[in-house]
Amino acid sequence: MAYQPEAELEKKLHTQLVNQGYKAVKIADYDALLANFKQQLNLFNEHKLNGRPITDIEFKRILTLIEGKSIYESAKILRDKLLIEREDGTQLYVELLNTKEWCKNLFQVTTQTTVSGKYTNRYDVTILINGLPLVQIELKRRGLDFKEAFNQIQRYRRHTFPGLYRFLQIFIVSNGVDTKYFSNSDYDIQFGFTFFWTDENNELITNLQDFASAFLKTCHIAKILSRYMVINDTDKALMVMRPYQAYAVEALVQRATETNNNGFIWHTTGSGKTLTSFKAGQILADEESIKKVFFLVDRQDLDSQTISEFNKFQKGSVDRTDETSILIDQIKDPMKRFIVTTIQKMNHAIKSPKYAKIMEPYKQEHVVFIIDECHRSQFGDMRKQIDRHFKNAQYFGFTGTPRFVENKSQDGRTTADLFGKCLHHYLIKDAIRDGNVLGFSVEYIRTFNAHIDENDQTKIQAIDTDEVWHDERRLNLVADHILNNHGSRSKSKGYCAMFAVDSIPTLMKYYDIFKQKNHDLKIAGIYSYGQNEESDGTEEHSREALDRMISDYNKMYDTDFSTDSWDRYFSDVSKKVKNAQIDILLVVRMFLTGFDSKPLNTLYVDKNMVYHDLLQAYSRTNRVEKATKPYGNIVCYRNLKDNTDDAIKLFSRTDNVNTVLMGSYDEYLKAFREAVKKLREIAVIPEEVDELEREEDKRHFIIAFKNVTKLLQRLQSFSDFEFDESELKISQQSYEDYKSKYFKVYEDFKRREVPKESILHDIDFELELMHTDRINVGYILNLIANLSTEDKESRDREIRFIKQELDHASDPKLRLKIELIKNFLDKVAPALQSNESVIDAYNRYEAEMSEQELTKFAQEVEIEDTVLREQVATYEYSTLIDKGSIMDSLSGTFLKKNKAIKAITTFIHEFAEKYGA
Repeated sequence: MAYQPEAELEKKLHTQLVNQGYKAVKIADYDALLANFKQQLNLFNEHKLNGRPITDIEFKRILTLIEGKSIYESAKILRDKLLIEREDGTQLYVELLNTKEWCKNLFQVTTQTTVSGKYTNRYDVTILINGLPLVQIELKRRGLDFKEAFNQIQRYRRHTFPGLYRFLQIFIVSNGVDTKYFSNSDYDIQFGFTFFWTDENNELITNLQDFASAFLKTCHIAKILSRYMVINDTDKALMVMRPYQAYAVEALVQRATETNNNGFIWHTTGSGKTLTSFKAGQILADEESIKKVFFLVDRQDLDSQTISEFNKFQKGSVDRTDETSILIDQIKDPMKRFIVTTIQKMNHAIKSPKYAKIMEPYKQEHVVFIIDECHRSQFGDMRKQIDRHFKNAQYFGFTGTPRFVENKSQDGRTTADLFGKCLHHYLIKDAIRDGNVLGFSVEYIRTFNAHIDENDQTKIQAIDTDEVWHDERRLNLVADHILNNHGSRSKSKGYCAMFAVDSIPTLMKYYDIFKQKNHDLKIAGIYSYGQNEESDGTEEHSREALDRMISDYNKMYDTDFSTDSWDRYFSDVSKKVKNAQIDILLVVRMFLTGFDSKPLNTLYVDKNMVYHDLLQAYSRTNRVEKATKPYGNIVCYRNLKDNTDDAIKLFSRTDNVNTVLMGSYDEYLKAFREAVKKLREIAVIPEEVDELEREEDKRHFIIAFKNVTKLLQRLQSFSDFEFDESELKISQQSYEDYKSKYFKVYEDFKRREVPKESILHDIDFELELMHTDRINVGYILNLIANLSTEDKESRDREIRFIKQELDHASDPKLRLKIELIKNFLDKVAPALQSNESVIDAYNRYEAEMSEQELTKFAQEVEIEDTVLREQVATYEYSTLIDKGSIMDSLSGTFLKKNKAIKAITTFIHEFAEKYGA
């Protein structure tokens, strides 16, 4: 038999589960399910029943409490205790699932249960825990798309699964080769929310036997149900964690409860860190040894979406106000063990004398801090304040882009310096592979052509490149390019974009250029203004510019914001980008990290970025949405190709995860004292700096003071640092006086520097596509899968769009399929009925064409059809071609055979590529 039949697959799985500790039970129909549930309920609650099993009347009372509920309600009942009145009038608490000691549950497995609803269905394999059907497994024979099993479950959910089957928590689908799991729901389940299981190193476990060994171990499946499922109270939905999320929580909880050490989780942006970190916090809050768990976020990140995300997992968990008193009330509440707050409020609570009595006892308590976006430097500053107050605290960071040697923070620290060991990692390459985030399509556009020798570094250094980047002609070219192409990038405004620029003045220049041009796009901008910034009197203050921009925004959206209500403006802009109500948002740094918006699909870039800043910015665009968003678009108006490649490489390897750069406090103290000594050799006191006359002496002073400052930054990164003159050999006042002298000398130096040469007369401003990185695999097929079959006008428009995309295809594998796809769009797609699956029709068409092509080629080279098929199958499985067997099956002269073998080899390669084998 060519394929392993479904019955054989089911039999082997059943045998394996029994060998893993499940008790085999025959459940023929729903009545048998009820009878078995009553029996298991008595066994599971035996210690509470005092030798008096649950009676038929009492069992009916239990069924009245649990039957007829939604899946969401059933999930809550499953994890709670049921209070019933016994026939003798006493009260009895009945437990349905042991969520603490997972192995003490009762595990059974059954196959081929027949249940009648709207239709009669027979379920493949059902896992029962304490008599309740909690896991359903549907199988398809090897060689079939296991999505058929997924579709079958969808049918069962519509037509049957009555009564106790509302307790089903997890579905598993498999064809033996590929296996995925997903949670039950009262709503439609998207195939995109089905997951492969992996090991701790993110290696996929797809084979059914291996999956059963890992995921379906009795204690493990009970643990998944108890610990790694989330009941979403906002959406009234059930969620199951992805494998990397479960492993991260497991590692963090183990670290917090079994050691006094810190740690961090590196999960790439867009992979669901909020859920992972929140779940870890919830579990730790239930630990008796931990007094409180504080989840710290930056105030600017606490927008409406973030708040709703947190509240999904625990209603009312986030206080959005800036009132520190509310945080203090939460700290005083003994029942409030998990607190989500901002670093600003925590900082104020620690430092304010008003709250000293309440905060004092926590100095010695075991508390845990979970810090979001922990690669940011402000959390390092905050960490020192926390360190000083909470003497017995542990710290766990979450980041998508850790600091390494290559992208260390300004004070020279890596993430490992702050948090110690990386407890779990899930990289961008893993997330793209798993479909949890999208890949990127990156275009690099050259905006000018300079008639200079770019290899002559002496000339390059003397050129004023700044004036080139900000020349009005260049900015106009970029703006026109964006306006001319934004319609197609945004799929006719279905999506939106951000435009990242290098400074506030550049942002305003672009904003004004866009205003002058004829277009129908809604363009806005946002930045934080400086209160005391310098102004030479010719340019408007950044606050004035922002107010001018907000005034336009108010007219566009009928709002009433100003810089006095900046927080409200920020929240509104955030909300509108998340709903694609702003077409292009101009930013400098804001919104380029920690901001999630599914309709955001494009980032225009006119600034230099490296490492974590670059990947964080790019990752604003790669949230999974639907087939019309196959990747995040990045359009760079500067040559960031090398920077992009370097960032992707850095955050796709793990060999430097735990590298610590920081030395000990004593090492830095010794170096600092030596630096102060060298500074004083140049100028004993700050006033002596004024007496330095030679250029060389002033240069030595600048270098010496910069070294003192660099080492002082290192010392200040330690939580117990204090500016102690006796220890540092310099007073804080003297240091500040030296700093003032440094600024004065440095400014004089800058003014006397040789003016940079203008090269504007040698510049041709022009746009040229330098390079595109675009992954097209699957993109066209996704578009085909979503073709409209009900509306002819929509279908014809979508077909035209697909053909246009095919004409621009750069992916070699897709180019092999172009003729095939176009023929399908011309001949088959227009005739499809509204109830037909387009992708199924395409797959049938492709299979038919592949058969014809293979048969025709076999005739041309005079080889047996079966021999050619066997060689294609061998190549698909092993990428090997048995030329000896081919030679034996051919007839004719050696030269003729040799020529045929070359043609056959080429055909097999191209055939396998073309038909995606």
